[in-house]
Amino acid sequence: MTTATKKPIEFYFDFISPFGYFAGLRIDDLARRHGREVEWTSMLVGVSVLKVMGIPAIVELPLKGPYVVNDAKRYARQHRVAFNRASPSATSRPVEAGRVFAWAKELDPAAARRLATLIFHSYFVHCLDIAQDKVLSSCVSEAGLSWQAFEAARAEGTPAALLRRNVDASIERGVFGSPFFIVGGEPFFGLEKLPLLEEWLAKGGW
Repeated sequence: MTTATKKPIEFYFDFISPFGYFAGLRIDDLARRHGREVEWTSMLVGVSVLKVMGIPAIVELPLKGPYVVNDAKRYARQHRVAFNRASPSATSRPVEAGRVFAWAKELDPAAARRLATLIFHSYFVHCLDIAQDKVLSSCVSEAGLSWQAFEAARAEGTPAALLRRNVDASIERGVFGSPFFIVGGEPFFGLEKLPLLEEWLAKGGW
């Protein structure tokens, strides 16, 4: 079976999820080792977790929240990943970044993948506010896309509609966190499931 005929790995992420950021640094290489493509899709944990599941964000939970923050820092040190923001700030808003990505993905999936990496780096490495147009426009331009084209699409409401569609579709697929992976209908949640996902691909499931 060729890469073109194998089902892609669906990769769902939220732009303010540190483990989504870490997964984005690994998933393409993992996929290549098994002759797969990766379909990157931005979602909103705030919708799936807070509104659908009715529970607070993990970092806001007593006991578990501080552990998760420390776990992210520990992972970054272990893997020598550039990482300067362990938890969302009070003003962290991933919605506009998700809209920009959803718009870019419709135009050029490869450019959108570059864009996602740039947004992740802006947030987790440079600690920039990814809700701001000046930050996102820089990422869009560096990814080889037109900010003016995005602004025109935004004026028509297209990016917002695309993100809403992606979020609704992710919930229908059972996605409830970031990172989340689906391959051939089989779901895997969490960065720590990447070894299991790789074994699943190597063995063809079980």
